[in-house]
This record gives sequence, C-alpha cells and structure tokens, in this order.
Amino acid sequence: MDINKYNVCNSPIEERIFQNQKIYIKRDDLLNPKFSGNKARKFYYFILKEFSDIRKVISYGSNQSNAMYSLSVLAKAKGWEFEYYVNHISSYLKANPIGNYKYAIENGMKLIIQKEKPKREKLEDKHTLFIEEGGRDKNARFGVKILAQEIKLWQQAEGIKDLNIFLPSGTGTTALFLQKSLFEFDSRFQAKVYTVPCIGDALYLKLQFIMLENNILKHPTVVKPKKKYQFGKLYRESYEIWKRLKNEMGIEFDMLYDPIGWLTLIENPKILKKPLLYIHQGGLIGNESMLERYKRKYD
Repeated sequence: MDINKYNVCNSPIEERIFQNQKIYIKRDDLLNPKFSGNKARKFYYFILKEFSDIRKVISYGSNQSNAMYSLSVLAKAKGWEFEYYVNHISSYLKANPIGNYKYAIENGMKLIIQKEKPKREKLEDKHTLFIEEGGRDKNARFGVKILAQEIKLWQQAEGIKDLNIFLPSGTGTTALFLQKSLFEFDSRFQAKVYTVPCIGDALYLKLQFIMLENNILKHPTVVKPKKKYQFGKLYRESYEIWKRLKNEMGIEFDMLYDPIGWLTLIENPKILKKPLLYIHQGGLIGNESMLERYKRKYD
C-alpha cells in the first residue's frame, strides 16, 4: 500500500443556506475516504514522517471510533502492528461487525478489551508508538496548521475581515490547534473558533485543551449545548437535524458529532451574525452503524 496517496490536499469550501443565512462549509470530508476530515489533519505528521524503528502503534477509545479506523489504515500502510484498547464491546457487534469496527478488524487491528485505560509509560518504547484517544497528540498540530493556512488564504481572498469558525469536538485537539495556528497569521483578518463538547461537558473539554496548551488565551471558545447529551446515545432531535441538513444542503454529515454541533448553532444565533465557516470533519464511515440504530428506533 502506497502511503503517499493519503496526502492531505486543500479541501473545497462550499456555500449553503441554513436558517435563511449563507454559511460556508469546509469540506474536509472530501480529503480522502481513508483519512477524511480531522483524522487526515491529525495524523498527517505520522503519514509523512519516516519511522524506521517503529514496529507497532497502540491507541484506545470507543469501539466505533473514527480514529481507530484511520489508525488501522495508517498501520497497514506502514507495515506496523496495531493494538487498540476498548473497555467493552457488545456481543451483537462481535457477531455482526459494522462500520469503523468492521473495517479496522479487516485492516489487521488487534482488539484488546480491558476496563483500565492503557498507560503510555508501560507500553511505549523505541519500537512502539502510543497515540492518545481520538488522536490527542501534540504532533496533530502539523496537519491542523495546514488547515488554518487554507482557511486564512480563503478568508483573505474573499475579503472577510471577521470570521467565525465552528466545529464540534471530542478531545478538542483540532479546535485547539486551529485557533492557536490562526493567531499566528495575518492579524488584519480575524478568525474566532467556537466549539461544542460532544464527549463529556465543557470542563472536560477545557481540561483536554490544557493537556496540549497551558495558555488559555490561545484556546477556542467553548459553547455549551442547552441539553446534556450522552455520548453515543440516540436522540430524535439529532436524527431529525441530520436528515434536514442532508435534504436542504445536499451534504451528509457525521451522525455522532455534527447533529450536536448544528443544534448548538441554532441555540446560539449570535455566532451566525458574522460570516460563519463550519468545518465538516468527516467520520462518515461511522454512519453505517449509527444509521442502522436510528432506523431501528425511529423509522
């Protein structure tokens, strides 16, 4: 497998109408079917760099994680072993593989089930690369900085002096490094990053930021949803907004993070008072399992 074909290229920005207002969509979902969205950005450093001593990559998280699947592709392309830790997996999913889990297994992932989170200091050595859950890694800044450059060049070309940027967050790595990188570019063109926590609450997300950047002045702005969403749980309003976006915009969004993002945007119209760029972060492979669950429950 040729790893070079997974290089990140400039994704298009498209105009759509939402709530009777023009919104720009950064289509990172179109970057690559294997490394789409923020995983292409987060893992770009590992895609490009040669790791002559590495034989294995280890990570952990949920059993339908987008990062899990993308890391399985990376490991297969590099010729590495891939071990992935989860704290549980249902007997149904084991018997009926689907989505990210299915494709990661097909790529050779070794799944390890244990309740305790794996410890980096015990597993990482000169032959083993340990990547935190969801790709929360300082090296993710390399690819996200390219995203920031693309946005700034587009912003300048469009003559947009003051831009709001919105994206939902898991670990918040993309949102953090995007805001931090944007501060480094032309100050005549302002860009403020807003994000909403989709795993845990606002405090959890801010703690994730601190792990990678101590200066809170460089952090993105966290917007709290009015309703507390349990990660992975099905909500009718999430399903309805996902279908509405697909019908009205002609764009398929992720079913886990993006519905919370768009519902939070509706609750905070002040963010829409300035030109808005929404980052479509991909993750559509995960829709296979989510859509099946939603249809069983609501259709």
